[in-house]
Amino acid sequence: MTSEAARPPEAGAVPDLAALTKVVARQRAELDRLQDLAATAVVVERAKGAVMAGTGCTPDAAHEELQRRARTARRTLLEECWITLGSLGPQNRTAAQPLPADVVTGPPSRSAALAADPDSETLARFGQALVRVGGPQDLARCLLDHLPPDTGAAAVLIFTRLPAGGLELVGHAGVDDLLVQQWSRVPPLSGIAALDALDSGEACWLEDIDADRRRYLLIGDPPEQWPTRAWLPVPTGRPAEVAVGILRRREGSFDPEVRHHLLGLVRLCAGPLKMFGIRQDPAVGAAAAAVRTVFDRLAGSAVLLTPLRSPSGEVEDFRIDAATVDTSDAVGRRGRELVGQRFLECWPGTAGEPLWQGCLDTLVTGRPYESEPFVRQHVVAGVSELSTYSARVARLGDGLVVNWIRHDPSDRQEQRLADVQRLGNLGWANWHLVTGEVNWSSQVYAIFDRDPARGALPLAQLPGLSLPEDMPAVARAVTELVRLGRPCDVPFRIATRDGIRHLRAVAEAVVDDRGTPVEVHGFVQDVTAQRSAELALVASERAILTQHGVLQAERTVAARLQDALLPLPKQPVRLAGLRVDIAYLPAQSGLNVGGDWFSAIELPDGDALFVVGDVAGHGIDAVAAMALLRFTAKGMVITGSSLTGALDRLNALLLHSRDAHGTATMVLARYNPRERRLVWAQAGHPPPLLLRDGKARYLDRPFGMLLGAGDTATYEEAECRLAPGDRLVLYTDGLVERPSESIDRGLDRLAAAAEVPGAGGSAPLDRLLGALLEPERRDDVCVVDIRVPEEGESPAA
Repeated sequence: MTSEAARPPEAGAVPDLAALTKVVARQRAELDRLQDLAATAVVVERAKGAVMAGTGCTPDAAHEELQRRARTARRTLLEECWITLGSLGPQNRTAAQPLPADVVTGPPSRSAALAADPDSETLARFGQALVRVGGPQDLARCLLDHLPPDTGAAAVLIFTRLPAGGLELVGHAGVDDLLVQQWSRVPPLSGIAALDALDSGEACWLEDIDADRRRYLLIGDPPEQWPTRAWLPVPTGRPAEVAVGILRRREGSFDPEVRHHLLGLVRLCAGPLKMFGIRQDPAVGAAAAAVRTVFDRLAGSAVLLTPLRSPSGEVEDFRIDAATVDTSDAVGRRGRELVGQRFLECWPGTAGEPLWQGCLDTLVTGRPYESEPFVRQHVVAGVSELSTYSARVARLGDGLVVNWIRHDPSDRQEQRLADVQRLGNLGWANWHLVTGEVNWSSQVYAIFDRDPARGALPLAQLPGLSLPEDMPAVARAVTELVRLGRPCDVPFRIATRDGIRHLRAVAEAVVDDRGTPVEVHGFVQDVTAQRSAELALVASERAILTQHGVLQAERTVAARLQDALLPLPKQPVRLAGLRVDIAYLPAQSGLNVGGDWFSAIELPDGDALFVVGDVAGHGIDAVAAMALLRFTAKGMVITGSSLTGALDRLNALLLHSRDAHGTATMVLARYNPRERRLVWAQAGHPPPLLLRDGKARYLDRPFGMLLGAGDTATYEEAECRLAPGDRLVLYTDGLVERPSESIDRGLDRLAAAAEVPGAGGSAPLDRLLGALLEPERRDDVCVVDIRVPEEGESPAA
């Protein structure tokens, strides 16, 4: 080992930290190199021993034989040593029995032929990395790290055949903990690709997931995350006992070069598996067997852990080197089944718990760690139940001993009682009336805001804690309890530093054989939150009742005002030779009246004016706006204004009048009986429905914006010639609109109802409304139904 000693700094000089860092880095690199050389020497010596045992040659001859094989196969010496170790047969072979040539050099199978000349540089690096591998788990990680990028591999699994059949997962990399738990043991089922590879001794290439899923049970949830995969038997003997799975996120087949390369890498894995065993039982020092024997005889749950560090020196996990028989992990393994496993793989949830940090702190400081009680699943006679535990961690040499203490039922009961008191904000209290002994739980002190150092109060002093207004009631309850043995349940208030608290005291007396109370026990509960909620609820109910009364009064006033401003005729109206039926139905839900309205009048020149409108909103404001629009619209048309001129002025009125209410829709129609000509205009209103010869259609709407929506609104007129027998329906949107559906669907429903045979007759509007309206309406409905009499028919018919 070479090193450079740092020269002592001169007096007053500052040490050259960069130079010191370089020296340390060189020393560390040299140490790593020497460790690799030592590990490599161990592998070479074991391979030489295998050749000597098989051929009976000397050590030098065995070394020369290994070098000759390496040159012939174009491999490094270390690769040849790994292959030789992986080709060893049963260990009971004696030195006098030479190994067959096919065992020493590897069986001349198709797999061996493909693996004869893989990428030498990658194999050499992998062979060198294998000297640092300590078990199947390390082997899986090492293999995944050394697979070339063009392989496309995302995960590696190593399965070994169980003596009773089936498979056991002994190494993995690139998969999550849930998948490891699900596939840790595989029963001897058909349709397992890894088993097929072991039984046939040939690689199993899965390259079409749709076809493969019909033949095999594929690993993964979902399996599509690895579209292609390969299962390669490791040549550790005949038959093969270990299969390596290569899982890829890439679709398509494995190229011949990739297959060639994978087979070569997997063949090198046989040597390490032969050296450390498929199911590694790692030792911790020379006394490992004795330590495990001791743990086998210990009661309770405990494990002996050895830290596993990353290249940077940080603890990644712990290896379990011994475990008591009562110790079980998350998947049910117990005792010696846990030996060799990783701590976080056995208890995955520990990584986010204080116990993990406690282990790390104890490893560094040497101070034992004791956890707070916690709850975890415990299996008793095959049944899983929740139990309360606490954990203790202590350092033992370079490792740790972790043991879990299960609390007995009395401890759990006490913990549960404390939890109930804390969650319910209540505490128990006992007063012995003969001896004067008083016992309070800790929660009673918290409720009364009293320092436990001052001790508990006698029962006679309990009323003195309450507010003066509540003191007589508490004193009376305590007196009856102590003298008559009468149970009490009394509410009272106390003053604390945080303000007034509302409490409830419940107590009963224990009497002697003469009926004299000798002991009192009960509980005190803080019901401040509940009482505050009750008071808030009462205040809210009062506010709701008040508001309800205001709204009811407003509805009454609005309804009376609406009746006065919008009288509804009780009989059909005859205007300009037409029969006009009018219906106004208020909403069935809510307290406010709406702003729907109508007008049907005969003008001085004999024409008829029909108006239907709807003001946005409800209540007094809507009724006022309705009255403003209704009377103004009639006045404008009567005085000679056109329909579009009236709409234009009404829009300006809504925009600039402070008393106006929001927006409104409207349709105006003027009918000339001499020509049967209907001229109409609209402002954001649904179109009139015309029923002629049993067919219904909506009139094409002329342009017109919502009233009150903008000061640049324009309006247009449309004309329609009515014929004898025609029926025209003007309506507000409450007739067609329903929650959660478009208005087009409502319009289609109205047209279909109007076309129903028999919709005519003496009361066509009643039948139409009966077919359309729901029992619970959310909006008012206003309808003006206009009928043109048939030839020779009187309008009064």
